Amino acid sequence: MTLIGSFFKKGKSKDTEKDEVKENKLEEKDEKPAAPAAVKEEAEETSARSAPTRRKISAEKEKTGYSHPMVKIIEASKNPPEEGDLVEGPVIDIEKSSLFIDLGPFGTGIIYGREFMNASDIIKKMNVGDTITAKVVDIGNEDGYIELSLKEARQAIVWGEAEEIIKKKGLLELPVKEANKGGLILEWQGIQGFLPASQLKAEHYPRVSDGDKDKIFQELQKFIGKKLQVTILSVIPKEGKLIFSEKVQEEKGKGELVAKYKVGDVVEGEVTGIVDFGLFVKIEDGLEGLVHISEMDWGLVENPRALFKVGERVHAQIIEIKDDKVSLSIKALKQNPWTAAKDKYKKGDTIKGVVIRHNRHGALVSIEEGVAGLVHISEFGTDKVLKETLELGKTYSFTITLFDPAEQRMTLSYKESHGGSEPKKETAEA
Repeated sequence: MTLIGSFFKKGKSKDTEKDEVKENKLEEKDEKPAAPAAVKEEAEETSARSAPTRRKISAEKEKTGYSHPMVKIIEASKNPPEEGDLVEGPVIDIEKSSLFIDLGPFGTGIIYGREFMNASDIIKKMNVGDTITAKVVDIGNEDGYIELSLKEARQAIVWGEAEEIIKKKGLLELPVKEANKGGLILEWQGIQGFLPASQLKAEHYPRVSDGDKDKIFQELQKFIGKKLQVTILSVIPKEGKLIFSEKVQEEKGKGELVAKYKVGDVVEGEVTGIVDFGLFVKIEDGLEGLVHISEMDWGLVENPRALFKVGERVHAQIIEIKDDKVSLSIKALKQNPWTAAKDKYKKGDTIKGVVIRHNRHGALVSIEEGVAGLVHISEFGTDKVLKETLELGKTYSFTITLFDPAEQRMTLSYKESHGGSEPKKETAEA
């Protein structure tokens, strides 16, 4: 028989556990089951058992052939089990609604009533002589038995195993039971756990363009019934919660993969996902990089899907490696149009440009592919006048007021309207 101590005692005081156990007993006052004569006799003797009596019982057990490996250790122990401890011993009798366990010098343990029903699926597979582990819920009832719980013992062991898995970052292969808008539901050891979408591998992450939760849910539903390799990220025994991660193992080896690359390297990869803010590019198995929308082209990119397709192979340059994350640039492999522009334009030049965007600062005007300047809103007084004067997609004349090709900066001043008249300025009151 083995005693397993306070390692498994988590989150609840003994008083709280005792109250909860008492609440869990059968609501109706069942009569305690009558134990077999031999068991009852030993239970009655337990509280008054002296050291010589213990030795006598030990001798009797050896005489009858009983030789559990931990008997001598337990019989030499001065510390009886306490509420919340896990104890181990052989089954000495199973009745219709009760099960008796030999706890050596400490007496007889009993599982009965609601605890018996809660563990009926386990008990029906047991036989007299089987050694089992149970949790102490009452150290001595009025009949002298130590009341035990199989269900609580199993839970304590499961939570202990979960914490070991966390420490060792052990892998589990588990089927996906359900999905919701936030992630996936998996089951381990009869306990349901949650795998947040943020903890999915990059290749499994639902890349929904606009972040629509309904679309994310549709993508996550595709995993139901499939098995995923995960590890346990955290446990909350008091709430009965498990949190899983599919990324831990991926990230474990990711550092080694990233170490093979450096800033400036040119890589070839496959576009695995397209979102509003950029592209995900698979550099090799287990390693993806992100091409931000600002790094796709020197010209203004408003819709990445208009330029790239999933499955397409692209070349890109590594521009940053931080926290094992790789940032890529496709435009870095193209000629910088500002380099040529420095020999073509200067401050004070009058040029023509196309209005390509309105923003809170003014109008963005393209002079040539990849070279654009800002016309500030202060020239027009209000946003309404700006948009009426400089319409999207139309060409106007401008004067360059600032030109810094090294910093890729240009500011412009509106010279004349499309029809040749000066813009009408509105006051704030207008």
